[in-house]
Amino acid sequence: QVQLVESGGGLVQAGGSLRLSCAASGRTFSTYTMAWFRQAPGKEREFVAGISWSGGSTYYADSVKGRFTISRDNAKNTVYLQMNSLKPEDTAVYYCAARRLTVVAGTPTQYDYWGQGTQVTVSS
Repeated sequence: QVQLVESGGGLVQAGGSLRLSCAASGRTFSTYTMAWFRQAPGKEREFVAGISWSGGSTYYADSVKGRFTISRDNAKNTVYLQMNSLKPEDTAVYYCAARRLTVVAGTPTQYDYWGQGTQVTVSS
């Protein structure tokens, strides 16, 4: 069982930066594939970024490529999402997710554990 707790969301102006953190419980964190998803009002939850268990492979949605960076620190049981050059369209609730299988997946149903989410609001 893994419990995930996100933090770091907030209100920022367009062009600004935020760093989200996701702290995980459990001794097997280093074996999980991790990802960030987001959900804006009235829209489906969408994949933002994913990272393999070792951190050696990362994947990004086209909409955030070059602006967002996912990373993890297995010693701290934490995954991060550094978000730069934020745009109003990045406004959403951001969720951290964990997957027991080793391949990063892009759909929410393929993840086993979820955090409660953290709100990111980008003003224009």
